[in-house]
Amino acid sequence: MAVVTASPYTSTLRFSRPQFSSNRPPALKTEPYSELGFLTSQLSGIKISYDTNVFAKPIFTQFRRPFQPVARRVCPFTGKKSNRANKVSHSNHKTKRLQFVNLQYKKIWWEAGKRYLKLRLSTKAIKTIEKNGLDAVAKKAGIDLRKQ
Repeated sequence: MAVVTASPYTSTLRFSRPQFSSNRPPALKTEPYSELGFLTSQLSGIKISYDTNVFAKPIFTQFRRPFQPVARRVCPFTGKKSNRANKVSHSNHKTKRLQFVNLQYKKIWWEAGKRYLKLRLSTKAIKTIEKNGLDAVAKKAGIDLRKQ
């Protein structure tokens, strides 16, 4: 059975499952129905839905993992980040691309904490730390090493 309701902006078409008598064979009772509660047609603006009370099937969704943040491609000590540049072909056709920072995972000995710190640094920051020391570079960048 179908019921049509109209408003100034949208039209809704509702379907409900027909009631079968018990003397019908089981082959005629099974009809494919959508698992979703509604379908929206983007082409015509008609919202098609059915009565959820009639269809008492549970809807199962797949398990999703919690969102894991991705490490940014930015050096915490120098502030270096990706550069937007053009990729230029032989025909001088330019397309946008990113030039990423040369970030490396490095274990560095921290004298004040008497332990190693595993940091993700740019190669420029590694050279600066070797020259000036980890404490001086971290203080200049405003990084608290005790948290890591």
